[in-house]
Amino acid sequence: MARERPPRRGCGTLRRCLLGAALLLGLRLCADLRRVGSGSPARSALPGPAWRPPGPHLQPAPGSPRGASRRQVTYVRSGRRAPPGDGGSGTPEPGCCAPRGRPRRKGPRWHIDLQPWAGPAQSLDEEAWRFLRYISTAQIACNHMNTDSLATDSSPTHKPWSVCLDDRFNLAHQIRNKQCRLYSLGLGSDDTHFEVSMANNGCEVHRFDPSVKSAHILESQHLWYHRLSIDWRDPHPAVAAQKPHSNTRKLGSILNEFGHHKIDVLKADLESAEWKVLENLILEDVLERIGQLIFEIHLHWPGFEVSGSDSSVVRFWYSLLKELEQKDFRLFHSYKDLSKPQLFLKKDIFNASSCYTLSWVNTRWK
Repeated sequence: MARERPPRRGCGTLRRCLLGAALLLGLRLCADLRRVGSGSPARSALPGPAWRPPGPHLQPAPGSPRGASRRQVTYVRSGRRAPPGDGGSGTPEPGCCAPRGRPRRKGPRWHIDLQPWAGPAQSLDEEAWRFLRYISTAQIACNHMNTDSLATDSSPTHKPWSVCLDDRFNLAHQIRNKQCRLYSLGLGSDDTHFEVSMANNGCEVHRFDPSVKSAHILESQHLWYHRLSIDWRDPHPAVAAQKPHSNTRKLGSILNEFGHHKIDVLKADLESAEWKVLENLILEDVLERIGQLIFEIHLHWPGFEVSGSDSSVVRFWYSLLKELEQKDFRLFHSYKDLSKPQLFLKKDIFNASSCYTLSWVNTRWK
Protein backbone atom coordinates (compact mmCIF):
# COMPACT_ATOMS: atom_id res chain seq x y z
CA MET A 1 0.00 0.00 0.00
CA ALA A 2 1.44 3.33 -1.10
CA ARG A 3 2.04 6.09 1.43
CA GLU A 4 0.34 9.52 1.07
CA ARG A 5 2.90 12.17 0.32
CA PRO A 6 3.01 15.29 2.55
CA PRO A 7 2.34 18.61 0.79
CA ARG A 8 5.30 20.37 -0.62
CA ARG A 9 6.63 23.46 1.13
CA GLY A 10 6.77 25.40 -2.13
CA CYS A 11 2.97 25.31 -2.57
CA GLY A 12 2.37 26.83 0.87
CA THR A 13 4.75 29.66 0.14
CA LEU A 14 3.01 30.43 -3.15
CA ARG A 15 -0.36 30.41 -1.43
CA ARG A 16 0.83 32.88 1.19
CA CYS A 17 2.22 35.21 -1.50
CA LEU A 18 -1.10 35.19 -3.35
CA LEU A 19 -3.01 36.00 -0.15
CA GLY A 20 -0.62 38.85 0.64
CA ALA A 21 -0.98 40.30 -2.85
CA ALA A 22 -4.77 40.12 -2.61
CA LEU A 23 -4.65 41.88 0.76
CA LEU A 24 -2.44 44.70 -0.60
CA LEU A 25 -4.73 45.11 -3.61
CA GLY A 26 -7.76 45.33 -1.32
CA LEU A 27 -6.08 47.98 0.85
CA ARG A 28 -5.17 49.98 -2.27
CA LEU A 29 -8.78 49.83 -3.52
CA CYS A 30 -10.09 50.95 -0.12
CA ALA A 31 -7.69 53.91 -0.11
CA ASP A 32 -8.76 54.93 -3.63
CA LEU A 33 -12.44 54.67 -2.75
CA ARG A 34 -11.94 56.74 0.40
CA ARG A 35 -10.09 59.48 -1.55
CA VAL A 36 -12.81 59.62 -4.22
CA GLY A 37 -15.55 59.69 -1.57
CA SER A 38 -14.05 62.77 0.08
CA GLY A 39 -15.09 64.90 -2.96
CA SER A 40 -18.59 66.21 -3.75
CA PRO A 41 -20.84 63.25 -4.69
CA ALA A 42 -23.03 65.46 -6.82
CA ARG A 43 -20.01 66.69 -8.78
CA SER A 44 -18.88 63.13 -9.62
CA ALA A 45 -22.41 61.92 -10.40
CA LEU A 46 -23.41 64.62 -12.89
CA PRO A 47 -21.95 64.43 -16.39
CA GLY A 48 -20.57 67.43 -18.18
CA PRO A 49 -18.84 70.56 -16.74
CA ALA A 50 -19.24 71.29 -13.02
CA TRP A 51 -21.84 73.92 -12.01
CA ARG A 52 -20.45 77.20 -10.69
CA PRO A 53 -22.17 79.94 -8.73
CA PRO A 54 -22.53 83.36 -10.38
CA GLY A 55 -19.47 85.55 -10.04
CA PRO A 56 -15.78 85.54 -10.96
CA HIS A 57 -13.82 82.29 -11.13
CA LEU A 58 -10.16 81.45 -11.59
CA GLN A 59 -9.37 80.05 -15.02
CA PRO A 60 -6.94 77.09 -15.31
CA ALA A 61 -3.50 78.09 -16.48
CA PRO A 62 -2.45 76.98 -20.00
CA GLY A 63 -1.00 73.52 -19.95
CA SER A 64 -2.15 72.73 -16.42
CA PRO A 65 -3.43 69.20 -15.79
CA ARG A 66 -7.17 68.87 -15.64
CA GLY A 67 -7.11 67.64 -12.09
CA ALA A 68 -5.02 70.61 -10.94
CA SER A 69 -7.45 73.16 -12.42
CA ARG A 70 -10.38 71.44 -10.71
CA ARG A 71 -8.64 71.58 -7.36
CA GLN A 72 -7.89 75.28 -7.90
CA VAL A 73 -11.52 76.19 -8.59
CA THR A 74 -12.67 74.11 -5.64
CA TYR A 75 -10.29 76.04 -3.39
CA VAL A 76 -11.60 79.41 -4.56
CA ARG A 77 -15.19 78.40 -3.92
CA SER A 78 -14.53 76.88 -0.53
CA GLY A 79 -15.41 78.68 2.70
CA ARG A 80 -12.20 77.80 4.51
CA ARG A 81 -10.98 79.97 7.31
CA ALA A 82 -8.10 82.25 6.48
CA PRO A 83 -4.81 81.52 8.24
CA PRO A 84 -3.90 84.04 10.95
CA GLY A 85 -0.94 85.29 8.95
CA ASP A 86 -2.99 86.19 5.87
CA GLY A 87 -4.70 89.18 7.43
CA GLY A 88 -8.11 87.50 7.35
CA SER A 89 -10.63 87.62 10.12
CA GLY A 90 -10.80 83.84 10.31
CA THR A 91 -14.35 83.65 8.93
CA PRO A 92 -15.47 83.56 5.30
CA GLU A 93 -16.90 86.81 3.97
CA PRO A 94 -19.35 87.46 1.14
CA GLY A 95 -17.63 88.51 -2.05
CA CYS A 96 -14.31 86.99 -0.95
CA CYS A 97 -13.42 86.14 -4.52
CA ALA A 98 -13.71 89.62 -6.04
CA PRO A 99 -10.96 90.46 -8.55
CA ARG A 100 -7.90 92.11 -7.07
CA GLY A 101 -7.75 95.89 -7.26
CA ARG A 102 -11.52 96.41 -7.30
CA PRO A 103 -12.65 98.16 -4.07
CA ARG A 104 -15.54 96.64 -2.19
CA ARG A 105 -18.63 98.83 -2.24
CA LYS A 106 -20.30 99.80 0.99
CA GLY A 107 -23.57 98.11 1.73
CA PRO A 108 -26.69 100.27 1.59
CA ARG A 109 -28.01 101.87 4.75
CA TRP A 110 -31.74 101.80 5.35
CA HIS A 111 -32.03 104.03 8.40
CA ILE A 112 -29.94 106.44 10.44
CA ASP A 113 -28.56 105.62 13.87
CA LEU A 114 -30.77 107.19 16.52
CA GLN A 115 -28.99 108.95 19.36
CA PRO A 116 -29.75 107.96 22.96
CA TRP A 117 -32.62 109.77 24.61
CA ALA A 118 -31.75 113.12 26.15
CA GLY A 119 -33.00 111.99 29.57
CA PRO A 120 -34.59 109.09 31.42
CA ALA A 121 -38.10 110.54 31.13
CA GLN A 122 -37.90 110.61 27.28
CA SER A 123 -39.93 113.81 27.44
CA LEU A 124 -40.40 116.57 24.90
CA ASP A 125 -38.83 119.12 27.24
CA GLU A 126 -35.61 117.10 27.50
CA GLU A 127 -35.38 116.49 23.76
CA ALA A 128 -36.30 120.05 22.77
CA TRP A 129 -33.79 121.58 25.18
CA ARG A 130 -30.95 119.40 23.81
CA PHE A 131 -31.91 120.03 20.18
CA LEU A 132 -32.30 123.82 20.46
CA ARG A 133 -29.03 124.15 22.34
CA TYR A 134 -27.32 122.08 19.63
CA ILE A 135 -28.53 124.16 16.67
CA SER A 136 -27.75 127.43 18.45
CA THR A 137 -24.10 126.64 19.23
CA ALA A 138 -21.41 127.03 16.56
CA GLN A 139 -19.01 124.09 16.40
CA ILE A 140 -16.26 125.84 14.47
CA ALA A 141 -15.22 129.46 14.02
CA CYS A 142 -15.46 131.10 10.61
CA ASN A 143 -13.76 134.49 10.30
CA HIS A 144 -14.99 135.38 6.81
CA MET A 145 -18.61 134.75 5.86
CA ASN A 146 -20.78 135.66 2.84
CA THR A 147 -19.46 136.95 -0.47
CA ASP A 148 -19.33 140.67 0.29
CA SER A 149 -15.55 140.78 0.13
CA LEU A 150 -15.57 139.14 -3.31
CA ALA A 151 -18.59 140.92 -4.80
CA THR A 152 -18.14 142.57 -8.17
CA ASP A 153 -21.59 144.16 -8.33
CA SER A 154 -23.51 146.57 -6.14
CA SER A 155 -26.20 144.11 -5.01
CA PRO A 156 -25.56 142.96 -1.44
CA THR A 157 -25.77 139.33 -0.40
CA HIS A 158 -28.83 138.99 1.78
CA LYS A 159 -28.60 137.11 5.01
CA PRO A 160 -29.13 134.49 6.34
CA TRP A 161 -27.54 132.49 3.49
CA SER A 162 -23.97 132.46 4.78
CA VAL A 163 -20.98 130.61 3.34
CA CYS A 164 -17.58 130.34 4.99
CA LEU A 165 -14.76 131.94 2.99
CA ASP A 166 -11.84 131.06 5.24
CA ASP A 167 -8.93 129.92 3.09
CA ARG A 168 -8.61 126.64 4.97
CA PHE A 169 -11.94 125.49 3.50
CA ASN A 170 -11.03 126.24 -0.14
CA LEU A 171 -14.31 127.89 -1.23
CA ALA A 172 -12.79 131.38 -1.55
CA HIS A 173 -10.02 129.92 -3.71
CA GLN A 174 -12.59 128.16 -5.92
CA ILE A 175 -14.57 131.40 -6.32
CA ARG A 176 -11.51 133.41 -7.30
CA ASN A 177 -10.56 130.78 -9.88
CA LYS A 178 -14.15 130.69 -11.24
CA GLN A 179 -14.36 126.97 -10.47
CA CYS A 180 -17.06 126.77 -7.80
CA ARG A 181 -20.47 125.16 -8.20
CA LEU A 182 -23.64 125.98 -6.26
CA TYR A 183 -26.88 123.99 -6.16
CA SER A 184 -29.91 125.87 -4.88
CA LEU A 185 -33.03 123.87 -3.97
CA GLY A 186 -36.19 125.92 -3.61
CA LEU A 187 -39.95 125.95 -3.96
CA GLY A 188 -41.13 129.09 -5.69
CA SER A 189 -39.09 131.63 -3.72
CA ASP A 190 -38.55 134.99 -5.38
CA ASP A 191 -35.47 135.79 -3.28
CA THR A 192 -32.53 134.95 -5.54
CA HIS A 193 -30.04 137.55 -4.31
CA PHE A 194 -27.71 134.88 -2.98
CA GLU A 195 -27.71 132.89 -6.24
CA VAL A 196 -27.24 136.01 -8.39
CA SER A 197 -24.36 137.22 -6.23
CA MET A 198 -22.59 133.86 -6.39
CA ALA A 199 -23.10 133.71 -10.17
CA ASN A 200 -21.75 137.24 -10.58
CA ASN A 201 -18.64 136.14 -8.70
CA GLY A 202 -18.03 133.38 -11.23
CA CYS A 203 -19.74 130.40 -9.62
CA GLU A 204 -21.66 127.94 -11.77
CA VAL A 205 -25.12 128.18 -10.19
CA HIS A 206 -27.96 125.69 -10.72
CA ARG A 207 -31.29 126.60 -9.17
CA PHE A 208 -33.89 123.81 -9.01
CA ASP A 209 -37.46 125.02 -8.80
CA PRO A 210 -40.51 123.09 -10.13
CA SER A 211 -42.40 126.36 -10.67
CA VAL A 212 -40.24 127.68 -13.55
CA LYS A 213 -41.90 127.60 -16.97
CA SER A 214 -39.26 125.86 -19.08
CA ALA A 215 -37.25 122.73 -18.41
CA HIS A 216 -33.89 124.54 -18.47
CA ILE A 217 -33.28 128.27 -18.62
CA LEU A 218 -29.91 129.99 -18.88
CA GLU A 219 -30.66 133.21 -17.00
CA SER A 220 -27.14 134.63 -17.28
CA GLN A 221 -23.65 133.44 -18.10
CA HIS A 222 -23.36 131.35 -14.94
CA LEU A 223 -26.95 131.00 -13.67
CA TRP A 224 -29.19 128.11 -14.71
CA TYR A 225 -32.81 127.45 -13.75
CA HIS A 226 -34.13 123.88 -13.91
CA ARG A 227 -37.75 122.77 -13.65
CA LEU A 228 -36.88 119.99 -11.24
CA SER A 229 -37.84 119.23 -7.67
CA ILE A 230 -35.39 117.50 -5.33
CA ASP A 231 -37.03 114.69 -3.38
CA TRP A 232 -35.88 111.92 -1.03
CA ARG A 233 -36.92 109.25 -3.53
CA ASP A 234 -36.97 108.80 -7.29
CA PRO A 235 -40.31 108.29 -9.09
CA HIS A 236 -41.71 104.77 -9.12
CA PRO A 237 -40.54 102.93 -12.29
CA ALA A 238 -44.14 102.56 -13.50
CA VAL A 239 -44.74 106.29 -13.12
CA ALA A 240 -41.39 107.11 -14.70
CA ALA A 241 -42.28 104.94 -17.72
CA GLN A 242 -45.54 106.84 -18.25
CA LYS A 243 -43.91 110.22 -17.57
CA PRO A 244 -40.32 110.01 -18.87
CA HIS A 245 -39.83 113.74 -18.19
CA SER A 246 -40.92 113.60 -14.56
CA ASN A 247 -39.62 116.62 -12.67
CA THR A 248 -38.89 114.86 -9.35
CA ARG A 249 -35.47 113.38 -8.60
CA LYS A 250 -33.15 112.52 -5.76
CA LEU A 251 -30.10 114.75 -5.55
CA GLY A 252 -27.78 111.82 -6.24
CA SER A 253 -29.70 111.07 -9.45
CA ILE A 254 -29.45 114.72 -10.53
CA LEU A 255 -25.69 114.72 -9.99
CA ASN A 256 -25.31 111.61 -12.12
CA GLU A 257 -27.55 112.98 -14.89
CA PHE A 258 -25.69 116.30 -14.98
CA GLY A 259 -22.27 114.65 -14.74
CA HIS A 260 -21.36 116.65 -11.63
CA HIS A 261 -19.13 114.87 -9.14
CA LYS A 262 -18.95 117.64 -6.53
CA ILE A 263 -20.97 120.60 -5.24
CA ASP A 264 -19.11 123.36 -3.42
CA VAL A 265 -22.29 124.76 -1.83
CA LEU A 266 -25.74 123.21 -1.40
CA LYS A 267 -28.47 125.65 -0.36
CA ALA A 268 -31.92 124.26 0.47
CA ASP A 269 -35.25 125.82 1.39
CA LEU A 270 -37.65 122.90 1.00
CA GLU A 271 -40.56 123.92 3.23
CA SER A 272 -40.48 120.97 5.67
CA ALA A 273 -39.18 118.39 3.16
CA GLU A 274 -35.63 119.12 4.35
CA TRP A 275 -35.60 116.36 6.99
CA LYS A 276 -36.30 113.50 4.58
CA VAL A 277 -34.01 114.97 1.91
CA LEU A 278 -31.23 115.30 4.46
CA GLU A 279 -31.82 111.72 5.56
CA ASN A 280 -31.48 110.57 1.94
CA LEU A 281 -28.20 112.47 1.51
CA ILE A 282 -26.85 110.72 4.60
CA LEU A 283 -28.01 107.21 3.73
CA GLU A 284 -26.73 107.38 0.13
CA ASP A 285 -23.37 109.00 1.01
CA VAL A 286 -24.08 112.06 -1.14
CA LEU A 287 -22.73 114.29 1.66
CA GLU A 288 -19.18 113.31 0.76
CA ARG A 289 -19.64 115.23 -2.51
CA ILE A 290 -20.71 118.51 -0.85
CA GLY A 291 -18.43 121.23 0.53
CA GLN A 292 -20.88 123.42 2.46
CA LEU A 293 -24.53 123.01 3.46
CA ILE A 294 -27.01 125.82 4.05
CA PHE A 295 -30.39 124.47 5.16
CA GLU A 296 -33.50 126.26 6.32
CA ILE A 297 -35.20 123.99 8.86
CA HIS A 298 -38.84 124.22 9.96
CA LEU A 299 -39.87 123.20 13.46
CA HIS A 300 -43.58 124.03 13.69
CA TRP A 301 -44.52 120.47 12.66
CA PRO A 302 -42.63 117.16 12.18
CA GLY A 303 -42.26 117.50 8.41
CA PHE A 304 -43.19 115.27 5.50
CA GLU A 305 -43.27 111.55 6.36
CA VAL A 306 -41.84 112.11 9.84
CA SER A 307 -44.12 110.59 12.46
CA GLY A 308 -44.21 109.51 16.09
CA SER A 309 -44.56 111.24 19.42
CA ASP A 310 -43.24 114.78 19.75
CA SER A 311 -40.22 113.62 21.73
CA SER A 312 -39.46 110.91 19.12
CA VAL A 313 -39.65 113.48 16.31
CA VAL A 314 -37.15 115.80 18.01
CA ARG A 315 -34.88 112.86 18.74
CA PHE A 316 -34.98 112.00 15.02
CA TRP A 317 -34.10 115.59 14.08
CA TYR A 318 -31.21 115.62 16.51
CA SER A 319 -29.93 112.26 15.26
CA LEU A 320 -29.87 113.56 11.68
CA LEU A 321 -27.73 116.53 12.68
CA LYS A 322 -25.41 114.28 14.68
CA GLU A 323 -24.95 112.19 11.53
CA LEU A 324 -23.70 115.36 9.82
CA GLU A 325 -21.20 115.84 12.61
CA GLN A 326 -20.01 112.24 12.25
CA LYS A 327 -19.48 112.97 8.53
CA ASP A 328 -17.07 115.80 9.54
CA PHE A 329 -19.54 118.64 8.94
CA ARG A 330 -19.33 121.45 11.50
CA LEU A 331 -21.94 124.10 12.20
CA PHE A 332 -20.43 127.57 11.76
CA HIS A 333 -23.53 129.79 11.59
CA SER A 334 -27.06 129.69 13.00
CA TYR A 335 -29.80 132.20 12.23
CA LYS A 336 -33.04 132.37 14.21
CA ASP A 337 -35.85 133.90 12.14
CA LEU A 338 -37.87 136.11 14.47
CA SER A 339 -40.25 137.09 11.68
CA LYS A 340 -41.75 133.58 11.64
CA PRO A 341 -44.18 132.19 14.28
CA GLN A 342 -42.45 131.37 17.55
CA LEU A 343 -43.66 127.78 17.72
CA PHE A 344 -41.97 124.45 18.32
CA LEU A 345 -44.17 121.52 17.24
CA LYS A 346 -47.19 123.82 17.65
CA LYS A 347 -46.14 124.72 21.20
CA ASP A 348 -44.81 127.96 22.61
CA ILE A 349 -41.82 126.59 24.53
CA PHE A 350 -38.22 127.62 25.17
CA ASN A 351 -38.67 130.86 23.20
CA ALA A 352 -38.02 128.84 20.02
CA SER A 353 -38.71 130.02 16.49
CA SER A 354 -40.39 127.83 13.90
CA CYS A 355 -37.62 128.57 11.39
CA TYR A 356 -33.82 128.50 11.57
CA THR A 357 -31.14 128.71 8.88
CA LEU A 358 -28.08 126.58 9.60
CA SER A 359 -24.74 126.56 7.79
CA TRP A 360 -22.20 123.71 7.92
CA VAL A 361 -18.78 123.27 6.38
CA ASN A 362 -17.26 119.94 5.42
CA THR A 363 -13.91 120.04 7.20
CA ARG A 364 -12.51 117.30 4.95
CA TRP A 365 -13.42 119.10 1.73
CA LYS A 366 -10.68 119.51 -0.87
